[in-house]
Amino acid sequence: MWRLPLAVAMLLVPAQQAQAAALDGAAMNWPFALPFAGLLLTIALGPLLFPKIWHAHYGKMAAGWSMAALALVGWFAGGAVTTAAFVHAMLGEYLSFMILLFTLYTVAGGIVVSGDIKGTPANNVAILLMGSAMASIVGTTGAAMILVRPLIRANIARPHNTHVLIFFIILVANVGGALSPLGDPPLLVGFLHGVDFFWTTRNLWLQTLIVVALLITVFFALDLWRFRAEAFRESPAPREPIRIRGLVNLLLIGGVIGSILMSASWRPAIAFEILGTKLELQNLVRDALLVAMAVLSLWLTPDEHRQTNGFSWEPIREVAKLFAAIFTAIIPVLAMLDAGREGAFGWLLTAVTARDGTPHQVAYFWYTGLLSAFLDNAPTYLLFFNLAGGDPQILMGQYAGTLAGISMGAVYMGALTYIGNAPNFMVAAIAVERGIRMPSFFGYLLRASAILIPLFLLLTLLPVAPVLNWN
Repeated sequence: MWRLPLAVAMLLVPAQQAQAAALDGAAMNWPFALPFAGLLLTIALGPLLFPKIWHAHYGKMAAGWSMAALALVGWFAGGAVTTAAFVHAMLGEYLSFMILLFTLYTVAGGIVVSGDIKGTPANNVAILLMGSAMASIVGTTGAAMILVRPLIRANIARPHNTHVLIFFIILVANVGGALSPLGDPPLLVGFLHGVDFFWTTRNLWLQTLIVVALLITVFFALDLWRFRAEAFRESPAPREPIRIRGLVNLLLIGGVIGSILMSASWRPAIAFEILGTKLELQNLVRDALLVAMAVLSLWLTPDEHRQTNGFSWEPIREVAKLFAAIFTAIIPVLAMLDAGREGAFGWLLTAVTARDGTPHQVAYFWYTGLLSAFLDNAPTYLLFFNLAGGDPQILMGQYAGTLAGISMGAVYMGALTYIGNAPNFMVAAIAVERGIRMPSFFGYLLRASAILIPLFLLLTLLPVAPVLNWN
């Protein structure tokens, strides 16, 4: 019964008190980032060094690091500021993030692509291309959740199938989402801050096409070599034609897209404040609609569809627990980054600014990308967007190359680690659950870096369009 009056009291916190409860990142230094670093190392090494303990207690370990981060912030800034910062992280950032992932995971889990799809190089390329094209329309999470299970079924009998999932994460869960705000959360953040809806489509289509083409070429060569070495034989059993069931979920995905567009275009100027965190009406309505889409999917989809997909709640449960800890432990890190020149990471602003005060486009591309690989790529995008001035008209015009660098860095390099973009972790968790031996955190980082870093260097050294004139 005490929760209701507490919630009412939180809503009635004066604006002056909320503004006073701001975390001063300029007065913090690198030790405050240690819990976040410890969390990342635990996520990286836990499944490798103590897998049984990790899988049984990963939630407790992650919660321990997040509590350590809150304790440090509490010691530094006091209980009121710490509570306000935690409420902002959970209600202002994590909640909507997790609701969207949960809805897409639930809805996509009800779409069954059945039939005999042999895991040949040609078929795998077709799935990767289809997913890359879908990603900018239904989002990287939506495209990944729709296609990951058919891809796993097609390749499950192959002795070497890990590389297929690695390229799937890179292409479908990341690079393919670079052409619209619906594709990847960083671009949606840009759209909400005034970037034209079709700006990335017009300005990044050539770069994205080149990246996808090179990745597909590398994948096809690798997969063909593996496939021939495996002497993979087709089953003599009659082939079942390809069918798509659970089509009502495609309509629900359309509802998800419509809900996102609604929240971006409808601005009633009504907001509720909880300890300094503003919850705008359009976002609350969007989140309610997304939850309704998930409930409708569970109600309208026959249970056997999810059973055919091998659907379970464990992957999304793992993502929810780990990202709740990440969003908490990253609070002091983001505060120091937001402090700009005055913070412990002030050297970043110097690194991305030329001597004459203009943005250094190459630096924006690389720093945005590398930080996006280890931080959530949406706030990383926003950080560098603001460092570049934060004026969408100037960034889309005079500094178009800077905005392109920020956009590509956040989207493309989110593929470098499992935590760079939420679908990465979800795909890996589903693959492991279905018996595919995915590499460890560092193992994936090494493989993804070997594939992507040379490509990004090529993109940096050989500009392919006027918007990427790094000079």
